[in-house]
Amino acid sequence: MVLLWDVMDTLVYDPFNREIPAYFGLTREELLAQKHGGAWIELEHGRLTPDEYLRTMFTDRRPIDAARFERHVRESYRFMDGVEALLEELHEQGVEMHALSNYPVWYRWIEEELEVSRFVKWSFVSCTTGYRKPEPEAYAHAARVLGRDPAQCIFIDDRQKNCDGAAAVGMAAIHFESAEQVRRQLAAYGIG
Repeated sequence: MVLLWDVMDTLVYDPFNREIPAYFGLTREELLAQKHGGAWIELEHGRLTPDEYLRTMFTDRRPIDAARFERHVRESYRFMDGVEALLEELHEQGVEMHALSNYPVWYRWIEEELEVSRFVKWSFVSCTTGYRKPEPEAYAHAARVLGRDPAQCIFIDDRQKNCDGAAAVGMAAIHFESAEQVRRQLAAYGIG
């Protein structure tokens, strides 16, 4: 079996809900109300560069200091509790693991800060594949590239709708709640 991991709020803490709004002096709700509705999706699809995104992030096109913003976001990344140890255990057992993530090229910042690739290959990030979960092709593409039947993959994500998307194409799916819960569920598949 191959493990396909979501990254944000599954492997790595996502700063979007707290740290990014705080950077702008906003609450999450205020940020959502003021940001451009489709720019983030375009960034995740790889259709906008990070600089283009920052110029269009807010509907009022307020200027953003890109270097300062990057430092703030980078400092916010950390492994979710218990996840690094779980990944290390699975890696030592020879379990094949890949990222299947909706994220922009900022995934490189995560790699530079946390070295996720020690355990999980950055194989299927939406900004490079052009596919976002829960689109069926996001999962089907990953299975095809790996030369696996979807039934030979286990997908792990903190969002139920993404797990449902994986299940719809024939993948086993684990809804992430904690590293320990995932460890127990993987053991039921004979992994770990």
